[in-house]
Amino acid sequence: MKYLLLINTLSPDSTEERPAEGPTVEDFMAFDKAVSDAGVKLDGNALDISTATTVHVRVNGERVVTDGPFAETREIVGGYYLIDVPDLDAALDWAARCPGARFGTVEVRTVWEPVQP
Repeated sequence: MKYLLLINTLSPDSTEERPAEGPTVEDFMAFDKAVSDAGVKLDGNALDISTATTVHVRVNGERVVTDGPFAETREIVGGYYLIDVPDLDAALDWAARCPGARFGTVEVRTVWEPVQP
């Protein structure tokens, strides 16, 4: 099954307790090597956390575009991994190994795949 691991880093304004130092680039490089070597990584990238744009279409069809990221958000999506593993337990194991889990959260989502007729 395919799972998306959304790496959420704590925003600078967050009051949640956090380690003195976040994960390093080397930590993420080692994790990337581990998921790649295990053959479960389908895709993965870091995201620019300093910019974001949100699009919302109102009921009347008006498009509203808002620049972000937003200060009221406690976490910012900083990157993702798309993995293919046998089950949710395996996905949770990989999420727990991700360096981002030590300085924020890693949200695990099942990727919906339509049933072929």
